[in-house]
Amino acid sequence: MQKIVVVHFSGIVSVSVVFFHSMIDAKVTKELSSGNNISIITLVDCLIEKAESLGASDIHIDPKGTFIQVRLRVDGVLQDSYVLPKSVHKEIVSRIKVLSKLRTDEHNAAQDGRFRFGEFPNHIDMRVSIIPTYYGENVVMRLLSDKAKICDLKELGFSDPDIRKIEIALKKPSGMILSTGPTGSGKTTTLYTLLKQLNSKEISIVTIEDPIEYALEGVKQIQINARTELTFANGLRSVLRQDPNVIMVGEIRDRETAHIAVNTALTGHLLLSTLHTNDAATTLPRLLDMGIESFLIASTVSISIGQRLVRKICKGCLKEISSPQTLIDSLSKYGVPEVSIPSKSCKGQGCDSCAGSGYAGRSCISEVLVVDSDIREAIIRKDSSEMLKRLAVKNGMTTMFVDGIEKVRNGITTFEEVLRVAHE
Repeated sequence: MQKIVVVHFSGIVSVSVVFFHSMIDAKVTKELSSGNNISIITLVDCLIEKAESLGASDIHIDPKGTFIQVRLRVDGVLQDSYVLPKSVHKEIVSRIKVLSKLRTDEHNAAQDGRFRFGEFPNHIDMRVSIIPTYYGENVVMRLLSDKAKICDLKELGFSDPDIRKIEIALKKPSGMILSTGPTGSGKTTTLYTLLKQLNSKEISIVTIEDPIEYALEGVKQIQINARTELTFANGLRSVLRQDPNVIMVGEIRDRETAHIAVNTALTGHLLLSTLHTNDAATTLPRLLDMGIESFLIASTVSISIGQRLVRKICKGCLKEISSPQTLIDSLSKYGVPEVSIPSKSCKGQGCDSCAGSGYAGRSCISEVLVVDSDIREAIIRKDSSEMLKRLAVKNGMTTMFVDGIEKVRNGITTFEEVLRVAHE
């Protein structure tokens, strides 16, 4: 049997955590050396326990020609965890299918499911995606915590000026607050944080989500279900009959949902949602593309929040360094004034706490576009996203890129991270 390769990584912050990881690795090694007596149940449990202990968001089980590569996504970056023998691949996939109530006899079609791992109240919801590939079925499992790991906008990484803009929009009785960015940029976490801030006994909050990622006490949360035709659009129609004050729609994906969302905001409801766009300014033309009239967009959208997630420098090995002149020159070409580029910055040297990566945890870099009178006129004129962005910057918006540079100045992240996620 092929020998297991164990790669240690991520936030090992104490001796006890190191010991726990060693125990898991020892259990995996023991199972793989058991021959015909191997327990696939224990093996799958160990993969989930290891991912949960490292704070991973996803487990990738990738079949190769002669082995299985197991990778965990920690702080947004995939890192190798285990190399397993190909002989256990079918059994691992079958075990995950059984847990997810998927068809175990189907190997040539994509399947999606979910299951709950562990006992209440420390259970983890697992979302499963299985697809057929050249070397066999590929599995990705996403770990969804049942308890919201959210506190406030400051802790998420928003700057004080951006927080003030968001709080003004939250105090309005109606309108749309849109969070934008690619998959994995923290949009849903931002919306949950806003809901937590709004949540009180005096108002009714209803959400329509796919999936429900965090449980929020006092909030009516609805899981969409395609089998029963409970889509975002149909759910939103039904929710309006539930007398809500605030509605959160997980994502505006199509024209129908966009039209209902805009009409909802027009009729005295505060609506929060997400869109997949590159930045805050692109959100407004995107709604035009979805068939919304420009005057309706100008009347309903209060703010558009663009964001990305950058890895934070590990505090255990943080060290101040001189910013490379080549980097300063490069940033100047991108329109960043040289005076605003810090001559000194920080970098993680790599230690046991971060397993040599130099990073631990994540923070968001953001931009908040306020739809003021100038922006409304530009929307009605159907100006391009680039023109909208220039106008917003002129009126005081700090772009994600500049916000990232400020976080470099404050020793939160590195130039490399900002360029990785916010390179234009």
